[in-house]
Amino acid sequence: MTKPTRPADLYLRFLNLTAALRGLPSLPALDPLEERILELVARAGQANSRLSVRDVMARDELGAPATLHTRLKSMREKGWITLSDTEDSRRKQVELTQAALSYFDELSAAMVKAARNG
Repeated sequence: MTKPTRPADLYLRFLNLTAALRGLPSLPALDPLEERILELVARAGQANSRLSVRDVMARDELGAPATLHTRLKSMREKGWITLSDTEDSRRKQVELTQAALSYFDELSAAMVKAARNG
């Protein structure tokens, strides 16, 4: 394989690798809003920050609370997130499932492969 001629070639290679990952039968596909929510949950987890359902629903840039509630329910059913109890029984913490963490591991490996193999 030839080396990329432009920086964008690495990114495009990464996109091709991630498209192949999405085709694997590990977890059901997410819609664009669910992907944004997944990234929000992942970033909070990476920062060791707690993210509650209420926190997600308060994010105006993601849409109406009813829409977000529906998406969170869908993402739970698809196996991407889980809701954990907190010290306040009225609040639930949103966390990635082990399958979602594995998906991010695969994305990371695809990024490394795209950079190495260019």
